[in-house]
Amino acid sequence: MQRTAEYVVERDVLDEHSLEEVARKRLHSNKPVLVDRLKDSLRCSVPRLKRSVLGCLPVLSWLPRYSIRDCALGDLISGISVGIMHLPQGMAYALLASVPPVFGLYTSFYPVLVYFFFGTSRHISVGTFAVVSVMVGGVTERLAPDSNFIINGTNGTQEVNTTARDAYRVEVAAATTLVAGIFQVLLGLVRFGFVVTYLSEPLVRGYTTGAAMHVVASQLKYMFGVTTQRFDGPLSLIKTIIDVICRLPGTNVGTLVVSLVSMVALITVKELNSAYSRKLLLPIPIELIVIVIGTLISYYTDLNTLYGIDVVGDIPSGLNPPTTPDISIFTEVIGDAFAMAVVGYAINISLGKTFALKHGYKVDSNQELVALGLSNTVGGFFQCYCVTSSMSRSLVQETTGGKTQVAGVISSVIVLITVLKLGALFEELPKAVLATIVFVNLKGMFKQFLDIPVLWKRNRIDLLVWLVTLVATLLLNLDLGLAASIAFALLTVIFRTQLPRYSVLGQVPGTGIYLDMETYEEVRKVPGITIFHSSTTVYFANAELYLEALQEKTGIDIRKLLTQKKKLLAKQKRLEKREKKRAKREAKNGVQAGDGSEAVFSVEEATGHWKEKNGTWGKQNGAAPDTPSALEADTTGTQASSCGDTLSRELPLCSMGKSTTEIHSIVLDLSTASFIDTVGIKTLRNIFLDFAEIDVDVYLAGCQACVVEQLERGELFSHSITKGHLFATVHDAVLYCSASKEHQLHPAMTVHWI
Repeated sequence: MQRTAEYVVERDVLDEHSLEEVARKRLHSNKPVLVDRLKDSLRCSVPRLKRSVLGCLPVLSWLPRYSIRDCALGDLISGISVGIMHLPQGMAYALLASVPPVFGLYTSFYPVLVYFFFGTSRHISVGTFAVVSVMVGGVTERLAPDSNFIINGTNGTQEVNTTARDAYRVEVAAATTLVAGIFQVLLGLVRFGFVVTYLSEPLVRGYTTGAAMHVVASQLKYMFGVTTQRFDGPLSLIKTIIDVICRLPGTNVGTLVVSLVSMVALITVKELNSAYSRKLLLPIPIELIVIVIGTLISYYTDLNTLYGIDVVGDIPSGLNPPTTPDISIFTEVIGDAFAMAVVGYAINISLGKTFALKHGYKVDSNQELVALGLSNTVGGFFQCYCVTSSMSRSLVQETTGGKTQVAGVISSVIVLITVLKLGALFEELPKAVLATIVFVNLKGMFKQFLDIPVLWKRNRIDLLVWLVTLVATLLLNLDLGLAASIAFALLTVIFRTQLPRYSVLGQVPGTGIYLDMETYEEVRKVPGITIFHSSTTVYFANAELYLEALQEKTGIDIRKLLTQKKKLLAKQKRLEKREKKRAKREAKNGVQAGDGSEAVFSVEEATGHWKEKNGTWGKQNGAAPDTPSALEADTTGTQASSCGDTLSRELPLCSMGKSTTEIHSIVLDLSTASFIDTVGIKTLRNIFLDFAEIDVDVYLAGCQACVVEQLERGELFSHSITKGHLFATVHDAVLYCSASKEHQLHPAMTVHWI
């Protein structure tokens, strides 16, 4: 075996007092007080102004240094590729949001430009995304159902006023987007970007997988050409699927054929793109090709009239002027808007950090929150719906050579040209083609089911979070499912800290390292010392469990032991009281025999005046001044002594299978504690006091500086519990305990600690 490096350290054993002297602990923190920090924040200077401007407008930090030679070609190719993807996805995801397709194109234009100025990621593609789009669709269809726009037809039948319905749905989508954007901007300004840390990767992946199922269910009616009922609230997904199944006999065969042909073409070419990605300069834009071919076939064969295949319909050319969304809608969508803000940001920052880590730059989480919020806020005024980054477009933007967000600007120019000049050409496009594009693009989300076997091997708690999130999203809908998933994820954290792993540590021979005795075979228990370790901190949720685990690992049931001690002490007091009464009675009898008086003496008085009275009584009766009373006095002392011996002998019998005489010290390893609250401090204080009652010393080891400060503020230390009970390391505490025990056994011995 290769020889490893060695080191030898010779120093004194350090308790907290010694450590503070050696390390020279500061009496006051160097952190400036609140007033000074407030003054510093209000102080203005040119460097501070420059940092503030660059922080608010990150584009100014990189655009002046933009290298045309190094970045222009890659950004151009990447922008064209992503722009081509924006067109079909924008129109397709507009169906998910239940708004006309042209508003999907608007959503692929305005927010992208805003993100160019305020975003910090160089590779993500902001715009429409399936999960967020279906969340918007849930709101628009709930507040603007078809039943609210029924009108009488020309022949007496009832029809839906699609123009009025779509106009109001656009209002609802824009209002929801504006509120979501305001939420994101406000959270970003108060530096609340860390909120995404509560959305773990298993939770996000489970949620997006469940959302993908909602997306599929929402597109089935377009793929089969049937008219279904809209369901809201819990179990809406199951009700929707059941409704589609019940209406399958009325499937439009022409729509189904269009869906199947489009699906086969999309899947085949996408697989070829994936297989030959290294050989292809650009991926084949199969989505755009399918849209163009589908539109041409539909136009020249008149699929809408002859076969009843539903088509996109009117697509107005040009851009609409900005308008303020209906403020009266805000109160009805505030909950949904917050959910969209959180989900959109979680997806955006996770993709941004992934690419930043790969390419070696930093993404500011708070600025990303502001940038996404401004994209949604501005988009809300231009009748866009909620946006976030798309995984498929971001991958294309990165793999085709995109270096900066200039690629995003180029893609938005392509969308702008389409909106201004080419939009009307897609009016005959079958909606089944768009639904198929949505379905095929969910392939990446469906692949996330492969997380199940991976998480089963790596971490089953994360697997449980993934599965619970999936089930909650499927059964409770997207908004309630997200809330339930976050609550469950937080509960798993609480349960992990409430039910930690407790262990007894042993020493690796010849070292100052202490490891779990159940895990490592070669570690050895230190004689007379129990080193107790918890995998997490001690606080109100697990304080009682900590004490119970300590008693179990040490083999000492402290409660039973203290109860038994109280009983023995009470028994001893009763015996002493009985002996006092007996001595008093005998002293009284002795006085009556001597002089006939009725005086009553206590045990102390009888003992104190025994010689005088007993001598007089002996002389008068001619008896020797020794035996009866002297023997009784000796008997009393002997019985009192025997009571103490009984206590010391009987106390060890109350332990849980171990004698307390085997353990003289307990070391509590608190190296894992990041904080400790008042309940935890109270528990430690009780441990010190209770074990002191049975002559077992307790020491703390490995506390972080912040924990020591909390112990001081919590008034743990006193005349009986001093900082001499707190050691820098477990090894310091063990050396002190061993030396202290040796000194008790051999007081004359001088012990040297090394």
